[in-house]
Amino acid sequence: MNKNESKYFNTAVKMDKAFLSLLEKKDFSYITVKEICEKAKVNRSTFYLHYETLEDLLSESVEYMNEQFLAYMKQDTNVFMTRILECPLDELYLVTPQYLTPYLKYIKENKRLFLTAVKNTKALRLEESYDKMFQFVFAPILERYQVSDEIRKYMMAFYVQGLMAIIAQWLKNDCEDTIEQMIDVMQKCTAQHK
Repeated sequence: MNKNESKYFNTAVKMDKAFLSLLEKKDFSYITVKEICEKAKVNRSTFYLHYETLEDLLSESVEYMNEQFLAYMKQDTNVFMTRILECPLDELYLVTPQYLTPYLKYIKENKRLFLTAVKNTKALRLEESYDKMFQFVFAPILERYQVSDEIRKYMMAFYVQGLMAIIAQWLKNDCEDTIEQMIDVMQKCTAQHK
């Protein structure tokens, strides 16, 4: 990375941090480009050099958060993937506290950004983002159950959309219910609660 690329990247990071800081205090619809520029100590023209709209900045922030989450989840990927590939089929179940707790904790810690993302889901193509996040987990499980490719896309859509709907409702309620309560809801909805 040359000096200009580094400067460009650092400026984008400053604007991203300013945006996330403002998002902690106020709703997305009330945040202005001017506020972001003032907080990041950059010119308005610099903002538009990086982004066309505030939605572009939001989209980048959500993508960054998802990448951080995936990096966090991949720390245990080898153990996790080995378990998926080798455990008995009756133990091959994803909606468990072990898997959901870090995910829900991450969402709760970043609830303002995720709520904003849920409200702007179409503009951000959030479904594609979540699909990528779940793909590396659901695909091997469906493979183990020998689910055909034709049916697999529907099952993936069902799980991803269902879990997203539960999470969206939780976010709308300001994550008032505990993570344990949310896991219980998800398990009941997937008919795996004992």
